[in-house]
Amino acid sequence: MSPRRPATEPSEKSRTRREQILDAAFHTFSQHGFRETAMDEIAAAANTSKGGIYFHFPTKEAVFREVMRSTADRLAAKVERAVASETDPIARAEAALRTVLLTFSGHRATARLLFVDAVGAGRVFLAETAALHARFAGMIRTYLEEAVDSGAIPPLDAELTSQAWFGALNEVVARWLLAEEPDRLDDNYPALRAILLRSVGVPEERIAAGDPAWHGARSDDRAPR
Repeated sequence: MSPRRPATEPSEKSRTRREQILDAAFHTFSQHGFRETAMDEIAAAANTSKGGIYFHFPTKEAVFREVMRSTADRLAAKVERAVASETDPIARAEAALRTVLLTFSGHRATARLLFVDAVGAGRVFLAETAALHARFAGMIRTYLEEAVDSGAIPPLDAELTSQAWFGALNEVVARWLLAEEPDRLDDNYPALRAILLRSVGVPEERIAAGDPAWHGARSDDRAPR
């Protein structure tokens, strides 16, 4: 008689089901926006009942909050992987900027979810949105501090500069999202790169040389989820 296979732990089943709900919610929110999405639509997309959703999440707001966090986690992980392959501090900053623009350029719905819907979802998400912005500004600050420590750029206020960099990126993405007939977001990368690098004192010859990793780069065809 063959040994009995151990049953799947309920917690594992629960985690898998929760991820399925989040994936369904991500696509539903991306299509309709937070305000126009009903829990019935998320349930249908997840092939479950509203009760099945409420077992894991008490409200639609809770679902959206977790979608925001998990999507941001995946984007941050992509940025960190891109940065990890670079040793030069300026190249690390370039890799972070390049990765974000390439990812969002291929996934307008993902960008809208993080940059537009999260902001317009109401006061309940103000703290969540602020934390998301602070997270990515903090990553930029780290790369700028590394560049200062290595002598690649002059000393600067890394906290304020990282906020300015993130603000510039946020504005470029937001304008692209609101355009009726947008061009490719990643087409903005060379000019935005030059502006930001020049703002922190990167030598002009380095800026003029361009980003070697940019040549042949294409918009990412995979969403961060």
